[in-house]
This record gives sequence, structure tokens and C-alpha cells, in this order.
Amino acid sequence: MLMPPIHKVLILGPESTGKSTLAEDLSNHFKEPWVEEYAREYLEEIARPYVYEDLVEIGKGQMALEDRKSLEAERLVFCDTDLRVIQVWSHYRFEKVDPWVLEEIQKRTYDLILLTDVDLPWAPDPQREYPELEMRQFFLDWYQWLAIDSGFPWCKISGSREKRLKDSVNHIQKVIFGQKT
Repeated sequence: MLMPPIHKVLILGPESTGKSTLAEDLSNHFKEPWVEEYAREYLEEIARPYVYEDLVEIGKGQMALEDRKSLEAERLVFCDTDLRVIQVWSHYRFEKVDPWVLEEIQKRTYDLILLTDVDLPWAPDPQREYPELEMRQFFLDWYQWLAIDSGFPWCKISGSREKRLKDSVNHIQKVIFGQKT
């Protein structure tokens, strides 16, 4: 018996835009796994500011976690970030990106990208760096360009937590399952 394909939904966006909340809400709604952000665990463990070399290690950890969670899925897996975040931070902070990151981005596919808007209030967190709206918008524009450039279907998700979940579910049903919403 053939197993149905696992569809990957990437949740992408600047820091403090509700990616983890949306991933968890979608996971609960569809009763499917979500891939947490590996960088949080990694940065807590190293207990120092990250350096360029850490970004590849974070990327490898994120991809390994994505692969493991995909094995647990029946139809969907929700990815709270991917290597595009590593690409952006690496380019922005260090003005270079490891070739491994760029090669892996080209190999990985997603069935839908949900781009989280900057319309939520900033939530302070020791691992977050840019609370200014101008910087949040700067990064959102960058991620939007990467979503467009990916060639994958994508949509911007805005509004309250409830609206974000409703809109995301509708996009998933339409884009991945071909259902009218």
C-alpha cells in the first residue's frame, strides 16, 4: 500500500511574528507534528553570543529535526522556520552565507509557505534582536522576497491569533488539498 505524501508547510517570518504560536496551533488543529525552532535550544546550550560557524550547526540541527518530525507525520508537518532564516541572519550579521546553507535551501521543498506579518506586538525575549518596527519590516520584506524566489506557493498571514489560524487552515485546504474554502 502506498503511503500518501507528507506535505510540508513552512512558517517563515521575522522574529516575534507568531511563527511558533501558528505552528503549534496548526499542529493542534490538524493533529500533525510541528518542527520547533532548533536555534532556541542551541543558543541556550552554548550560553554565549553566536558566531558565524554556529549558524551551520543550527541549520543542520533544524534540518535533522525537520526530517525526524516528517517521519511522524501522516499528511502534514509544520516547520517553524527553515534555512532561509539562517541565510538571512548569516548575510545580515556576517555578510556571508555558508555554501552548505544555500545548497540545502535548493534541495528542500515545501508545499506552502505561510509568511507571518509584523502586525503583532513585539514580545521581548533574550534571543530576539530587533524590536524596532522599521527593522521588523526590513526583515519581512527580505523574507517575502525569499518566499517569492522559492517558487513555492505562499501567502502572507496577518491579524489576530484566531484570524491567522483560520486563514492558514483555509490556505492549506485550498493549496495542498485542493478544497474550496
